[in-house]
Parts: sequence; C-alpha cells; structure tokens
Amino acid sequence: MTKSAAQRFSAPAIDKLPDDIRTRLLAVQEKSGFVPNVFLTLAYRPDEFRAFFAYHDALMEKDGGLTKAEREMIVVATSAANQCQYCVIAHGAILRIRAKNPLIADQIAINYRKADITPRQKAMLDFAMKISADAQRIADEDFAALAPHGFSDDDIWDIAAISAFFALSNRLANFTGMRPNDEFYLMGRLPKTDKK
Repeated sequence: MTKSAAQRFSAPAIDKLPDDIRTRLLAVQEKSGFVPNVFLTLAYRPDEFRAFFAYHDALMEKDGGLTKAEREMIVVATSAANQCQYCVIAHGAILRIRAKNPLIADQIAINYRKADITPRQKAMLDFAMKISADAQRIADEDFAALAPHGFSDDDIWDIAAISAFFALSNRLANFTGMRPNDEFYLMGRLPKTDKK
C-alpha cells in the first residue's frame, strides 16, 4: 500500500513545480531512489520550501565540531520527544547510515541516556533536549555542563539551532500528517551486499 506524502495537504505534481524545486527533488530521487515525503509536502508552499531547506542545509550539511552523525542524533532525540513520527523514522535512517550503526537510532529515539553513545554525546543531547522542550530555563549551568566536553561556542550554537529548527519541522510534519516513506524503515539496518 502506497502512502500519500501528507494526509491533510496534497503534494503538487513534480512536473508542476517551479524549476529549482523540481530539479532538487529529481536530484534527491536520483541519489536515494525515491523522493522523501518532506520534499513533496513542503513543495505545497514553494517560498517556504526554499527557506526551510536553505536553513536545513546550513545546519546539517556543514563541517564543524559536530559530526554529521551527531547532528542526526540531535534530530532523532528531540523529534522523539516531540512525538514526530516522520522525523524519527527519516532521520533515524540517516543516522544509522552516517553512524554506520544499525542500532543507534532506535536507542536514541527510545532513551538516549541508555544509548551506546559517548559521555560527550549524552551531554550534547541533554542540552539539545532542554533547548527543544524547556529553552526558557537555559542557564549558565547548562553551558558549564558542556565545557568539560570541549564544545566550542559554534558547536553549542549548532546544537541549539538544530534543536530549534527541528521543533519547527516536527510541528509541520505533525500538523500536515506527513508520512514517512516506506523506504526509510530498512535503510542502514542491513549491510549492503555487492550486486553482481
């Protein structure tokens, strides 16, 4: 059974989208073999699509003190707390691939405090969770808890910005009824086999 991209808003046909958005969707499809439903759903509002993915890419695709896997850990942990099925499933798949670990996404989504991650990553996720759920209570002691782990000011900004951005993403996914693509569920769970 094929699920629609979103239950509440119809995704526009790809051939009816503005050229830049259509080009991006086709490039993603070429790379992954499918178009993630977040692209189809957000294409409903082209200007917002462009703004959303510009900020997403600025946060998630850059080099810095956080690895790309650690950035995905933040997304999975905070999205689980926000009960966002789409982001937990989709970014869980990306996390499994980036961490080269088929177990890590499930561990972090259920309870990152018991996951097989480093003390540094636990401190990162403690801070991310507070930003996501209780940002008005951030205080000096929260920054002090990060200090022994060697996070730079830019790293701390990244942790907070990823948490805040995905709070937006989680709410958009939930209110639109965005569905995870079936392809995400198995990604990164089984080793790749050589095709002959």
